[in-house]
Amino acid sequence: MRRLGTGIGWRPEIADAVERMPGIDWVEVVAENVCPGHLPASLLRLRERGVTVIPHGVSLGLGGADRPDEGRLTALAERAEALGAPLVTEHIAFVRAGGALTASPRLEAGHLLPVPRTRDALDVLCENVRIAQEALPVPLALENIAALFSWPGEELTEGQFLSELVERTGVRLLIDVANLHTNHVNRGEDPAEALAALPLEALAYVHVAGGFERDGVWHDSHAHPVPRPVLDILTGLAARTEPPGVLLERDENFPEPDELERELAAIRGAVSAGRARAARAAVAGGTATAGAGGDGAGGVGVLARPVAGVRERVGVAQTAVLSALVAGTPVPEGFDRVRMGVQARALAAKRAGVVARVAPELPVILGAGYREAFLEYARQRPMRGGYRQDALDFAGHLLKLGRPGHPGMRRELRDWWLDRAGPAPRRPGLVARVLRRPRSHG
Repeated sequence: MRRLGTGIGWRPEIADAVERMPGIDWVEVVAENVCPGHLPASLLRLRERGVTVIPHGVSLGLGGADRPDEGRLTALAERAEALGAPLVTEHIAFVRAGGALTASPRLEAGHLLPVPRTRDALDVLCENVRIAQEALPVPLALENIAALFSWPGEELTEGQFLSELVERTGVRLLIDVANLHTNHVNRGEDPAEALAALPLEALAYVHVAGGFERDGVWHDSHAHPVPRPVLDILTGLAARTEPPGVLLERDENFPEPDELERELAAIRGAVSAGRARAARAAVAGGTATAGAGGDGAGGVGVLARPVAGVRERVGVAQTAVLSALVAGTPVPEGFDRVRMGVQARALAAKRAGVVARVAPELPVILGAGYREAFLEYARQRPMRGGYRQDALDFAGHLLKLGRPGHPGMRRELRDWWLDRAGPAPRRPGLVARVLRRPRSHG
């Protein structure tokens, strides 16, 4: 694996600051947020300077029961080629369920959800990874995700699951140390034990991010400073192997550039501390630099089972879980109802926040009532597509109910919905006028 160095997640809100930051060797961009034919000027300038750009996908859902969508794979491949990326990354997660495989309505999570660590789920994941690898022009690396809940009846530890995944597919790993901390708080998984069991010889690079704890639950927000426990896990990882690259993620609530630079310096310091620990252990005859922690759970000799029937079993289970989270159906037996409730509320809150970003006119039109109205809608209506479709569905839902009550607000909402729902804008400049217009009603 090529050396990447120290990087930061490229986001439009901090693009100028990232270009000016010293010591940035590479950046990562959310693949779905860039268009190959119209790359942001900032990314083009970074590439011209020799800064590596890696696309990070969030919508493939390789841990889902269905085969990977060909259109999404093609789009990810196009972005890798347009950016000249040495690899692409995605997640070990499912993001949608239902549909033809289970003869049930299609559900979208709008979020990365954990796959069960079972043989069935592993078989499906391995086949999906092989399909993706064949479609992509560069190597693929997969990220461990943060989770608010656990699946009952799991058959493998995280280390066993990832080790066998690597052995059977040759896929590389993107290890998020913040997610290891999240799973420590939320699921009681010891980060040191997790690191010891990971196949670190497959490490592509490392993510570092912040979050916050509320009522005993850690939320991986990517909107808060990196806490000391996450940096300590990074030090522990660097004591076992030298990370090819380490990247700071921040998705919102962006601080001033000097604060981001201090976080990057702390990350470099944590890696240096780990390498120093490894050097001391080597001198003392220790084994701190073990390259891999696989414990023999799987192996190259493991034969994949036919997955046709397996896909259906995984699909039924994932659909039941996702339906409980986004459609209010009963929580499946064996799941922690409290944690599932926390996850359901987190999904609804994320939907409200993302819709407000992709359709900023809606909070302007609806004013202070936007969030309450959206959360009420989200409790009744699962996502049926992406966030832009969700925004349209939300506006249409309100209009069918004769809301908002204020005629002027309702007229503006109807105009916005008609403008966005058609194949082309009906009234040029409507969105800009809505965003500029001062609120004259409440």
